[in-house]
Amino acid sequence: MAFQRACATSEVRDDQATSVNLDGIDVAVARDGEDYYAVQDLCSHAHVALSEGEVADCTIECWLHGSTFDLRTGKPTVLPATEPVSTFPVEVRGDEVYVDVATPLNGVTPS
Repeated sequence: MAFQRACATSEVRDDQATSVNLDGIDVAVARDGEDYYAVQDLCSHAHVALSEGEVADCTIECWLHGSTFDLRTGKPTVLPATEPVSTFPVEVRGDEVYVDVATPLNGVTPS
Protein backbone atom coordinates (compact mmCIF):
# COMPACT_ATOMS: atom_id res chain seq x y z
CA MET A 1 0.00 0.00 0.00
CA ALA A 2 1.13 3.50 -0.79
CA PHE A 3 -0.22 5.74 1.95
CA GLN A 4 0.22 9.49 1.49
CA ARG A 5 -0.40 12.30 3.94
CA ALA A 6 -3.82 13.77 3.16
CA CYS A 7 -4.39 16.29 5.95
CA ALA A 8 -4.24 16.92 9.68
CA THR A 9 -6.99 15.41 11.81
CA SER A 10 -7.84 18.95 12.96
CA GLU A 11 -8.76 19.87 9.36
CA VAL A 12 -11.64 17.37 9.26
CA ARG A 13 -14.82 18.74 10.82
CA ASP A 14 -17.68 16.66 12.20
CA ASP A 15 -20.21 17.74 9.58
CA GLN A 16 -18.14 18.42 6.47
CA ALA A 17 -15.45 16.63 4.49
CA THR A 18 -12.04 18.02 3.62
CA SER A 19 -11.04 17.93 -0.04
CA VAL A 20 -7.51 16.88 -0.98
CA ASN A 21 -5.84 15.82 -4.22
CA LEU A 22 -3.62 12.74 -4.13
CA ASP A 23 -1.93 11.52 -7.31
CA GLY A 24 -4.43 13.48 -9.41
CA ILE A 25 -7.46 12.01 -7.63
CA ASP A 26 -9.78 14.32 -5.70
CA VAL A 27 -10.52 12.74 -2.34
CA ALA A 28 -13.03 13.73 0.35
CA VAL A 29 -11.73 12.91 3.84
CA ALA A 30 -14.50 12.69 6.42
CA ARG A 31 -14.99 11.42 9.94
CA ASP A 32 -17.71 9.81 11.96
CA GLY A 33 -16.84 10.08 15.62
CA GLU A 34 -13.25 8.94 15.90
CA ASP A 35 -13.26 7.03 12.59
CA TYR A 36 -11.87 8.59 9.41
CA TYR A 37 -12.91 7.72 5.86
CA ALA A 38 -11.81 8.64 2.35
CA VAL A 39 -14.01 8.55 -0.76
CA GLN A 40 -13.53 9.91 -4.24
CA ASP A 41 -14.66 13.53 -4.14
CA LEU A 42 -16.99 13.14 -7.11
CA CYS A 43 -20.67 12.23 -7.04
CA SER A 44 -21.30 9.25 -9.32
CA HIS A 45 -24.58 10.82 -10.46
CA ALA A 46 -23.97 14.54 -10.88
CA HIS A 47 -20.15 14.70 -11.08
CA VAL A 48 -19.86 17.47 -8.47
CA ALA A 49 -17.65 17.59 -5.38
CA LEU A 50 -19.05 15.53 -2.50
CA SER A 51 -16.86 17.50 -0.08
CA GLU A 52 -19.21 20.46 -0.54
CA GLY A 53 -22.07 18.47 1.01
CA GLU A 54 -22.85 17.51 4.59
CA VAL A 55 -21.50 14.54 6.51
CA ALA A 56 -23.78 12.78 9.02
CA ASP A 57 -24.39 9.25 10.32
CA CYS A 58 -21.45 7.79 8.35
CA THR A 59 -22.76 9.20 5.04
CA ILE A 60 -21.79 12.06 2.77
CA GLU A 61 -24.45 13.97 0.86
CA CYS A 62 -24.19 15.42 -2.63
CA TRP A 63 -25.31 19.03 -2.31
CA LEU A 64 -26.79 19.19 -5.82
CA HIS A 65 -29.47 16.48 -5.87
CA GLY A 66 -29.34 15.04 -2.34
CA SER A 67 -27.84 11.61 -3.06
CA THR A 68 -26.00 10.19 -0.08
CA PHE A 69 -23.16 7.66 0.00
CA ASP A 70 -22.04 5.35 2.79
CA LEU A 71 -18.53 6.42 3.82
CA ARG A 72 -17.57 2.80 4.58
CA THR A 73 -18.66 1.19 1.31
CA GLY A 74 -19.16 4.04 -1.17
CA LYS A 75 -22.63 2.69 -1.98
CA PRO A 76 -25.42 5.18 -2.57
CA THR A 77 -28.04 5.18 0.18
CA VAL A 78 -30.42 7.78 -1.30
CA LEU A 79 -31.37 8.29 -4.96
CA PRO A 80 -30.85 9.62 -7.58
CA ALA A 81 -27.33 8.12 -7.50
CA THR A 82 -27.24 4.39 -8.27
CA GLU A 83 -23.49 3.79 -8.71
CA PRO A 84 -20.98 3.69 -5.82
CA VAL A 85 -18.00 6.00 -5.40
CA SER A 86 -14.47 4.77 -4.72
CA THR A 87 -13.46 4.29 -1.09
CA PHE A 88 -9.83 4.23 0.04
CA PRO A 89 -7.86 2.83 3.00
CA VAL A 90 -7.16 5.37 5.74
CA GLU A 91 -4.58 5.38 8.52
CA VAL A 92 -4.38 7.92 11.30
CA ARG A 93 -0.83 8.45 12.50
CA GLY A 94 -0.78 10.77 15.47
CA ASP A 95 -2.50 13.95 14.29
CA GLU A 96 -2.18 13.16 10.57
CA VAL A 97 -4.52 11.36 8.15
CA TYR A 98 -2.97 9.15 5.47
CA VAL A 99 -4.84 7.73 2.46
CA ASP A 100 -3.91 5.07 -0.11
CA VAL A 101 -5.58 5.99 -3.43
CA ALA A 102 -3.80 3.17 -5.29
CA THR A 103 -5.88 0.47 -3.59
CA PRO A 104 -9.64 1.23 -3.58
CA LEU A 105 -11.33 -0.77 -0.81
CA ASN A 106 -14.52 -1.42 -2.74
CA GLY A 107 -12.92 -2.20 -6.11
CA VAL A 108 -14.41 0.89 -7.76
CA THR A 109 -11.73 2.52 -9.90
CA PRO A 110 -11.64 6.31 -9.49
CA SER A 111 -12.85 8.15 -12.56
